[in-house]
This record gives sequence, structure tokens and C-alpha cells, in this order.
Amino acid sequence: MIKVSLNVNGDLVSAEIIENTLLSTLLREHLQLKGTHIGCDTSQCGACIAMVNGRTVKSCTMLAVQAAGAEVQTVEGLSIGEKLHPMQEAFREHHALQCGFCTPGMLMTAVALAEKNIEINEANVRAELDGNLCRCTGYQNIVAAIIAGVKQMRAAP
Repeated sequence: MIKVSLNVNGDLVSAEIIENTLLSTLLREHLQLKGTHIGCDTSQCGACIAMVNGRTVKSCTMLAVQAAGAEVQTVEGLSIGEKLHPMQEAFREHHALQCGFCTPGMLMTAVALAEKNIEINEANVRAELDGNLCRCTGYQNIVAAIIAGVKQMRAAP
């Protein structure tokens, strides 16, 4: 067992884990942050995406010890209290989810996309979503929500 400490959603946390514990396991089982979903165990679906030091990672492929000392943000860290993050609000407004299983990874990918200096259009959003699978929708509402959410995020002071 080793002790790992990191900053998760603005809180300094520590946990005793075995060396091969995945970041997704640390988040879900040790820290009880169930928004990080495990959909495939093969790095295909993107439901487990979190941000580590501002970069999206598939947490099912990263060891928790690799995140030691890092700033980690999960979907639980997007909202501020009861106030939804602009991207969460855009997903709600555009009906961009059905079962919701892929939504955390989609949201984290979309928030990271807003930080990139690229034109926001349907083709670019679809390209950025490569690696995020939704088994319920045709992606149209997800793409529309991301375009709206990015515009809102970029317009905010």
C-alpha cells in the first residue's frame, strides 16, 4: 500500500492504495465520486474522462500514482453548489442526454474543448468527440449543446 495525495475538485485528498490502482478506481471507490463512469475497461468509450492538470485523460488507463500531486477535476467539480456549469446548462437546455451514462465524459471533453483555440462548428466538435461513445443518441443534440456551451463559456467574463 502506498499513500497518494492529490487535489480533486479543489480539495486536497489522500488515500492508501495499492500501486496498480487506476485513477478511475481511486475516484469512484476511494473518494466516492461516482460521476466518473466505467463503460468499457478498454479506453474506448470516454465515460471515465477527467481532467488532470487541465488535460483530459481517460482515467481508466491512468494509474492513480501518476496523478499524485496533480489537480484533478471530475464532473462533480463543474457545478458551483446548485448552480450548473454553463456546459451542464447547455446539455440540459438542448436535451443532450438520454440515459446519461456517457454524459460525464462528454461534459469534461466539452469543457476542455472550450479552452482550445479552435473554431467551434459542428465538424470540429464532432472531431473533438472522437473517443467518446454514446449508445443512445445520434449525437446531434450533444453537438448542439457543446456549441452553445462553448459560446457561453467564451462569452463569460
